[in-house]
Amino acid sequence: MAATRRTAERAEPAPTDGTGRLLAGALRHSAGRTAAVFGCSLGAAAVAIALPAVLGHALDLLLDDAVGARRAVALCAVLILAEVVFDAAEALLGGITTARTAAWLRRLGVDHVLSLAPHRAAERSTPGDLVTRLTGNVAEASTAPTTAANGVATLFVPLGGLIALAVIDIRLFAVFLAGVPLLAWLLRAFVRDSSDSVARYQRVQADIAGRLVEALGGARTIAAAGSSARELDRILAPLPELGNQGRRMWHVYGRAVAGAGILVPLLTTAVLAVGGVRLTHGDLTVGELLAASRYAVLAAGLGAAVGQLNGLVRSRAAARRTAELLAVPPMRSGGDPLPANGPGRLELRGVTVVRDGTPVLRDVHLIVPGGTTAAVVGHSGAGKSTLAAVAGRLTDVDAGAVLLDGVPLAGIDPAQLRREVGYAFERPALFGDTIAEAIAFGPYTCSPGRIEVAAEAAGADSFIRLLPKGYAAPLATAPLSGGELQRLGLARAFAHAGRLLVLDDATSSLDSVTELRVGRALVRDVRAGTRLLIAHRASSAARADLVVWLEGGRVRALGPHETLWEDPDYRAVFADPGDPSGPGGSAAGAASDPVGEDR
Repeated sequence: MAATRRTAERAEPAPTDGTGRLLAGALRHSAGRTAAVFGCSLGAAAVAIALPAVLGHALDLLLDDAVGARRAVALCAVLILAEVVFDAAEALLGGITTARTAAWLRRLGVDHVLSLAPHRAAERSTPGDLVTRLTGNVAEASTAPTTAANGVATLFVPLGGLIALAVIDIRLFAVFLAGVPLLAWLLRAFVRDSSDSVARYQRVQADIAGRLVEALGGARTIAAAGSSARELDRILAPLPELGNQGRRMWHVYGRAVAGAGILVPLLTTAVLAVGGVRLTHGDLTVGELLAASRYAVLAAGLGAAVGQLNGLVRSRAAARRTAELLAVPPMRSGGDPLPANGPGRLELRGVTVVRDGTPVLRDVHLIVPGGTTAAVVGHSGAGKSTLAAVAGRLTDVDAGAVLLDGVPLAGIDPAQLRREVGYAFERPALFGDTIAEAIAFGPYTCSPGRIEVAAEAAGADSFIRLLPKGYAAPLATAPLSGGELQRLGLARAFAHAGRLLVLDDATSSLDSVTELRVGRALVRDVRAGTRLLIAHRASSAARADLVVWLEGGRVRALGPHETLWEDPDYRAVFADPGDPSGPGGSAAGAASDPVGEDR
C-alpha cells in the first residue's frame, strides 16, 4: 500500500528542541512524587554509604571483645532494615509516579492530536505510528522522572564510596581513582551507541504498527483477494531490521555491562591487595579493610549507572518521538461569540487551501445566504470535501477567510462553533456503548425524545426499533449495513443541528427514495438553518436552493440547478462514464427520477 511506503519516511525524527521541554514538563507535573522518590533513593544511598563503616566498626569491636559491640551489631541491623524500607518505598512511589506521568503525557498527546486539523496528523504519521507514539513511546518516556531521580541519588553512592576510601586510606583511594577514566569511557561509549540503536528500534516498531493497522482496516479486501499470505509478509517485512536493531541494542548494553563486570572486580581486587599490604603493616584494622572492600564495590557503582543510563536513553528517545507529534502546530482559536439567533450566513473570501504543495481550493469567493440549502457539485478532485471542511473549520485555510454570520471562524469560541456547526460524513465513526449514545454523541447531551426525532428524520427509527433492544442495543454488536450506518451519522448530525449543517457526501449509501425522504425530513423536522450538501446526484442538486459548481478548485458557476443544467459541461458532472449516450435529459427529470444517479 502507498501509505505503508511512506511510513518509514514519516517516522524519521526531525530535529527538535521539544524533547527537553517535554521531559521538563513531565518532571514539573510529578515534581512532588519525583521528590519523594528521590528522597527514598537518597535515604537508601545514605544507608548504603554508612553501613560498611558501621559493619567494620562492629567487627573491630567484636574481635577486641570491646564494650559497645552489641550496640554496633544492633545498629547494623537497623541500617539493613532501613535500606529495605527505603527500597520498598522507592519502588512503590516510582510505580505511581511513572503511571501518573504516563497518563499526563498520553492525555497531552491525545488532546494535541485532536486539536489538529485532521490532515495535519495524517501528514506527519500513519495511524499505526500515532498509536505507537501515544502508547509504547509514552510509556517509555514516562519513566524519565523516576529514572532521573534514582540516577541522581545513585551517583551519591559511588561518590560516597570514593570519599570514604580516601578517609580510610588515601592510598586505597589513589588505586581506585586510577581506574575511573576507564569507567567514564565505558559509560560515554554506551550512551553514544545506545541512543542511536534505541531510536532506530522504535522507528521500525512504528513501521510495523502502521502496516498492521492498514491491514486490519482492509481485512475484508485482503480476504476477498486471497492475499493474506502476502499481507503477512508485507507486515513482517521490517522484522529482520527490528531484530538487527534489537540485537544491536542488547549488544551495546551487554558490552557495557561486561566491561563494567570486568573492570569493577579488577578495581576491587587492587584495592583489597593494597589494603592487605597495609593491614600487614598495621596501618589498617580488619574492620577498616572490610569497610574498604565494601566502599570499593560502592565506588565502582559508577558501572551500575549503566542501567540507569540505559533507562534514560530509552526515555529520551521515546520522548523525542512524542515531542515530534506535539511540535505540529495546533489550530488556534479566539473567543469571539456568534451573534444570537444568526441565520447561518456562510461567506468565503478569497479562500485558498494547499495540500502537498498543490492548491486544492484557489481564491474561492462564495456567499451562501442564511437559511439556504446549497449543493456543492463537481468532478472528483474538484475540492468539494475540502470546501466542506473549511466551512466548519475542520481545517484552516492557507489564504483568505471564512465567516459565519459575519464572524471569522478562526476567531469564534471553539465550543460555540462546534455547537453551531454540525457535520455528517460519508463513512461516519460512531461512538458510545448503545445506538442511543451514538446518536447523542456531540457537543451537548440530547434528551431521549430529541434522539428519536432525529433518528426518525434520518430514516433510522424504523430499523433501530427492529433491533432486540431498540435504542439500547449495543453498538458494537448491532448488525448495521453501510446505509444504516450513514443514517445513524445523519441522525447524530440532526440531533445537534445548529445554524449551519454540512453533509459531506452523507447520503451516498442511501437509495434515492430514502434520500428524498431524508431531504424532506431535514426541512420539516430539523432545526432551520443553512445546509451545505456535497452532492453526487443530480436529484440532490435539483432539490437545493443554490448549486455551487466547483472545477479545478475554483467556483465555475453559482446558481439554481435548472439554470446550470442548460450547460452540457454541468450535465457531464452527473453523467455515468460508462453510458455511451452521454449526459442528457432535463433538470426536472433529474429532480423527479426516483432512482437517480448513483455516485
